Amino acid sequence: MKENVLDVASNPLRIKIDPGSRETGIAVINDDSGEIVFAMELKHRGQQIKNNLESRRAIRRSRRNRKTRYRKPRFDNRTRAEGWLPPSLKSRVHNIETWVNRLCRFCNIQAISMELVRFDMQKIQNPEISGVAYQQGELMGYEVREYLLEKWDRTCAYYCGKTDIPLEIEHIVPKSKGGSNRVSNLTLACTACNRKKGNKSLEQFLSRKPRLLKRIQKQSKVPLKDAGAVNATRWDLFRTLKKTGLPVETGSGGLTKFNRTTRGLHKTHWLDAACVGESTPEKIFQIDKAVLIVKANGHGSRQMCRVNKFGFPRTTAKSTEKKVKGFQTGDIVKAVVTSGKKVGTYIGRVAVRKSGSFNIKTVDKTVQGISWKYCSLLHASDGYSYNTTC
Repeated sequence: MKENVLDVASNPLRIKIDPGSRETGIAVINDDSGEIVFAMELKHRGQQIKNNLESRRAIRRSRRNRKTRYRKPRFDNRTRAEGWLPPSLKSRVHNIETWVNRLCRFCNIQAISMELVRFDMQKIQNPEISGVAYQQGELMGYEVREYLLEKWDRTCAYYCGKTDIPLEIEHIVPKSKGGSNRVSNLTLACTACNRKKGNKSLEQFLSRKPRLLKRIQKQSKVPLKDAGAVNATRWDLFRTLKKTGLPVETGSGGLTKFNRTTRGLHKTHWLDAACVGESTPEKIFQIDKAVLIVKANGHGSRQMCRVNKFGFPRTTAKSTEKKVKGFQTGDIVKAVVTSGKKVGTYIGRVAVRKSGSFNIKTVDKTVQGISWKYCSLLHASDGYSYNTTC
């Protein structure tokens, strides 16, 4: 078994990345054999960072209004560096960079492939070429369909609202009534709803459903928040990957879907990653079915004093020393309790206390009041939590 692991580590491999707003798929693949050597799904914490910053801003403004309401406003002379990204978006880039560096440390990585854009917007904006709907060539319809699936949450936009069924591209304003093939005039519908609507206008078809009518009209004009986050970070991620010194291949989301469907693979983040770019082998397989699920949790908070919902202090200032008896909150420990009411073995994440009495969060419960003397370190806190799926 050790020889096989060493062979895998010595073979030339490629990291393939499918960046997402909330989750990113990462796969390490052997281009020659088509074997997926390693697969993982990385869950980001961008929305949590955004919520924390908004909460902090509200508390600071409330305090300023209470204590210094007559203070003159300071000059707006703050500047931002070129290419600046909000912390909620920059964290996604840092997460991916961390795992690329880790994989390069343990594997013989020779190249990187990343999905640069979810959708080819240039092809989507004007899909008709010489009167032919959507796109031409092998990728006909893939860019548009992937965009619409993301925009309409992979559900039928009309009466039934069904998911996980075959959906058809539907014109909101029928072509017989002057509707175009522009993506803002397209939605998704199941076969039954599509036939029921026929060439009726949306107002006529949904005359008895005014709320649904307004929702569809509004949704058709709403930009994609998640796609916007990915597009905002794509070039920063590309430049970060280029700094590794490895060749970086790019591809679109439509090409990824085309590769996945032509190879008969189901949709997951890590399989999407394995199908990124033109370098994708004709046959892809995986011997070990375990996929690592990684969630970014951060390294704690720098906030010295916890506050209530109104912004008033509710705790005393915390200590600057994170470690207690050699442990810190977030470490994975094994506690073997040999005496007392809590006799047993517990494995999980620890929350340290200055008194030396720790709490351990296991898979199914939280055990309180475990002395540090019973604990042994299994994995130091690195800002991520881990799980596996088959």
